[in-house]
Amino acid sequence: MSKTSFAAPKVDLELARGHGLTEEEYGWIVDKLGRTPTFVELGIYSVMWSEHCSYKNSIVELKKLPREGKALLVGAGEENAGLVDIGDGISVAFKIESHNHPSAVEPYQGAATGVGGIQRDIFTMGARPICSLNSLRFGSLENPRVRYLFDGVVRGIGDYGNSFGVPTVGGEVYFDPSYEGNPLVNAMSVGIIEKGQKTASAIAEGVGNPVFIVGSATGRDGIHGATFASEEISEASEAKRPSVQVGDPFTEKLLLEATLEVINSGVVVGIQDMGAAGITCSSCEMSEKGNSGMILHIDKVPIRETGMSPYEIMLSESQERMLIVCHKGKEAALLAIFDKWDLHAAEIGHVTDDGRVKVMWHGEMVADVPAEHLALGGGAPVYIRDTQRPAYLDETGAFRTDSVDDLKAENGTDVLLKLLGSPNIASKRWVFEQYDTMVRTNTVIGPGPSDAAVVRLKDSKKGLAVKTDCNARYVYLNPRKGAQIAVAEAARNVVCAGGKPLAITNCLNFGNPYKPEQYWVFKEAVSGMGDACRVLDTPVTGGNVSFYNESPAGSVFPTPTIGMLGVVEDVEAHATTFDFKAEGDVLLLLQPSVIEKACIEGSEYLVLMHGLTAGDAPCFDLKSEKRVQDACLSIIQSGLINSAHDVSDGGLAVCLAEMSLASQNLGAEISLSSMGDSRFDTTLFGEAQSRIVLAVPSKHAETVQDIAAENGIAAIGIGKVAGTRFTIEVDGQSVISTSPSVMREVYEMAIPKLMSKKR
Repeated sequence: MSKTSFAAPKVDLELARGHGLTEEEYGWIVDKLGRTPTFVELGIYSVMWSEHCSYKNSIVELKKLPREGKALLVGAGEENAGLVDIGDGISVAFKIESHNHPSAVEPYQGAATGVGGIQRDIFTMGARPICSLNSLRFGSLENPRVRYLFDGVVRGIGDYGNSFGVPTVGGEVYFDPSYEGNPLVNAMSVGIIEKGQKTASAIAEGVGNPVFIVGSATGRDGIHGATFASEEISEASEAKRPSVQVGDPFTEKLLLEATLEVINSGVVVGIQDMGAAGITCSSCEMSEKGNSGMILHIDKVPIRETGMSPYEIMLSESQERMLIVCHKGKEAALLAIFDKWDLHAAEIGHVTDDGRVKVMWHGEMVADVPAEHLALGGGAPVYIRDTQRPAYLDETGAFRTDSVDDLKAENGTDVLLKLLGSPNIASKRWVFEQYDTMVRTNTVIGPGPSDAAVVRLKDSKKGLAVKTDCNARYVYLNPRKGAQIAVAEAARNVVCAGGKPLAITNCLNFGNPYKPEQYWVFKEAVSGMGDACRVLDTPVTGGNVSFYNESPAGSVFPTPTIGMLGVVEDVEAHATTFDFKAEGDVLLLLQPSVIEKACIEGSEYLVLMHGLTAGDAPCFDLKSEKRVQDACLSIIQSGLINSAHDVSDGGLAVCLAEMSLASQNLGAEISLSSMGDSRFDTTLFGEAQSRIVLAVPSKHAETVQDIAAENGIAAIGIGKVAGTRFTIEVDGQSVISTSPSVMREVYEMAIPKLMSKKR
């Protein structure tokens, strides 16, 4: 067989099913084309109509989200990432995406290429990445397999990000049995475009303009990765390691510099990263957006493996590659730039005006498809799935707090220490010390003593406050309210760091959409996310949907991860951490004037001490949340406080303990009133929302309380920073008495001890 021949299998319904297409979808393809598709065309349709690329089961709901705002420069889904104007001639591009399925079978490369892919989404916009974040979910660290996955994912993120040269400044890590067989790995990147720099669009237009593939050579890694990401994890998934891409951060660094240079040189008409579905996705989406087409000569693509077929080349998801449409006549300038950076740049085709993507292989046409059939929001199938409220909600919703015993006062310290040792609350230092958090010297506040990371914008007083957040347990117990809380807490964290919440990106991690109960949860969560974004004025700039996050043991907790972007108007004056800073500071609890009910429902305490994931999501009201955030930001910008920390996992006692732990061994004397039910556990460890602890110099305490009152909320005195003991009394009775050093030993060593266990 000669190197130019291509022996394709017979295309029929059975082969189509093997590609993840349904009988109905295969029939549509035949009808649309008016013939049986070629093997290459079948591959193209299978990846572009996969859930991962087409959003065929989610786009109807996503369109209901608030996607407009005065600061937004592009609409949600219009480009590779969201783009927001923050003033002073600076635009911010940011996005979050998942790499769950690859990380489940090959954790190191799965996580590494997730980081690489999200960076390319940013710099193809013309933005220079300035920081990264992540959101990770795993099963119990008592399980050797989970420790292997956790270790591999963290090393993959660290090695790729550190080598690429962008600081990883924040993130979150949660552990729950629901993620045992299907970890979640969500990666976020943020970049900036400064005044005078050019932006780029993922578009193909201008008949005759040449099309280039640039960056790395193409291999067989990642073929059908998009299809793999659109099915449940099973024992057979281990055999799909070839669907996991392999990354090279050093090549990506070169590609970053070359891409920004070529965009600013003026030779680029359009550019798109090759992520899921590789050349196929880039060519089809760019053509559809420009109402144009392309002819691609795939035999001209630089390859790194022998004997690759056009099917493999079109579907390869090899990393560190871009597709560029160049202005005709400026080819030499483009080639010179990529040659300077020692990267491949090969002309493989040109733009047409017939709306079709035609694939040539040594002069033979192996595919001829209408671009509009394949692009997101175009001719791909769109489904409205059946919904049914899950039966488990009746069981979890039947829980009542009085069905479990309250803790005894003499056990309060032990319970606090146990919570501080829970992997969900314990220090994540083992994770973030593997990341370079300070490279490029713009990190003002990195991982550690702040509710959000803060990054400086050079030559400006402004900075960015960024955060990823989602308590998936809340979403499991009440999908709509839980998703509202995910948005609200991400915004609250940004506010506590001194930023004004501006917009969100999201990564929606859910189970199988063909199961009515799973789709009901998804639909409710998206609605809740929209509710919160409207009240908090944080429109959705885009993101990612990851379905099929299930293993044979069941679905993961529904996890709509929120990536929140905020602006700190004056980094030097307003960037705020949560560590205690001065003995004698008054501790004020900023909260709604009325909290509907005190409870331990949905709390880490209830899981840890009673083994129950039950009840409703915690008490929460969106309008009250907005008032609390507005008051807190006003107080910070007025320079009245030393510290701010939101009350979240573990409740008020854990919040205060974390403030002490982050300080230089400063303790606190706390006096609380029980929250209406005379229980110690609800007062100390209940997770009612919209609460922030402020450490305030005594001379400013009255002013802070006045600002709170003006916003219709309360600022309740609960104690002071004092000495080297950490004590809490409730209704005059001592419940907790310990020291920062004792708490620190438990808090810092919990995860390292678990990870040191033999596999």
